Amino acid sequence: MASRTLPLIEISGTPGDRGRQYGEAVRPQLGAALAYYEEAFGRSAGLTWDQVTARAARWQEPVRSYAPHLLEEMQGIAEGAGVGLLDVLALNARGEVIYDRSFADMGESAEVVEEEPAEGCTSFAVYGEASGDGHVWAGQNWDWRAGVADTVVMLRIVQPPAPTLIMQVEAGQVGRQGANSAGIALNANGLGGRFNDAVGLPQTVVRRSVLDQHTITDALDVLCRTRAHIASNALLTCREGFAVDLETTPAGHGWLYPEDGLLVHGNHYQAGIPAAIAADYRPLSSDSLVRVPRAQQGLRALRSSTGPDESRKLIKQAMSDHLGLPESLCTHPDTRKPALEHWTTLVSSCVDLTSGDYHVTAGTPCDRDYQHLPWNLYDGPGADVPTDCPS
Repeated sequence: MASRTLPLIEISGTPGDRGRQYGEAVRPQLGAALAYYEEAFGRSAGLTWDQVTARAARWQEPVRSYAPHLLEEMQGIAEGAGVGLLDVLALNARGEVIYDRSFADMGESAEVVEEEPAEGCTSFAVYGEASGDGHVWAGQNWDWRAGVADTVVMLRIVQPPAPTLIMQVEAGQVGRQGANSAGIALNANGLGGRFNDAVGLPQTVVRRSVLDQHTITDALDVLCRTRAHIASNALLTCREGFAVDLETTPAGHGWLYPEDGLLVHGNHYQAGIPAAIAADYRPLSSDSLVRVPRAQQGLRALRSSTGPDESRKLIKQAMSDHLGLPESLCTHPDTRKPALEHWTTLVSSCVDLTSGDYHVTAGTPCDRDYQHLPWNLYDGPGADVPTDCPS
């Protein structure tokens, strides 16, 4: 089994303090991320990094208006890492820059970037009838560009009175997927599809705002009341034994609930294709049509689990499926493509929302064990204790 582990970064204090601590801790990884995306944008879109950051600048005011503390945190990251705010903003809005068509006012073609597969992921929630050990499980395989594998870190944010967060992120990002001390997990998947040109919030800001909430209803409210710039799927799970999936788009949302305590989502629309793109919609990640049912099949084995240790083994086995390799549930680089276009499972996560234990792999789950993080979700400030309904 491979032994590489993900770096552990813990930050606390004011937004600016948190950002500076974060930036200082990930300076090498953040530099590597900037170098990779400069090359990737140059190759795929013909953009210089100055053009990329100029595009990213359009999200500065929307972020400031919606979540000024997160822009302050980004400024702190930039200061700590010795880079510019727009560099950090570009890392937080990389997907939005890729998919945006509305830069004609900047003297650029509005169709510079061709649509490419959405960020690949297969997310799951397991509880109730589907969980033999009685625990609530959430997680995903996060599939993205292999070139950023060494930039991924585990981030713990202590930020009272808001919940404490644990997330897996690319260095410099303020949000992606993870769980919080209120017992809420967010797992996310790209969906693809081009909508209108109105400016919405970057996914990193939306997802962080979801995980900053103390209740599942407030987390849902963030997803329903904000306008994201691009389409993305959000699977919310809470430790009380509930999950709901929202396919969020700039043109409206669809939603799904688990069947017998099991819910799996990939990178295609499963609740219904939005009317705005229905006429010519094609799944951008066609392998999602294989990954979802294979994950469902594998995770059904948890019904027979006798305890958390066995459950983790069964989850690892399910998420290591190789049907359709290399674009399988456990994704490996396709050697038929140039190295810059290689995709892989960057992290497989497995979170026990009942116990608060958080497990991840530093890469594909088929060839390495889960790394048990030293942080329990319910340790320290920000932990919420479930209470009965008032009489």
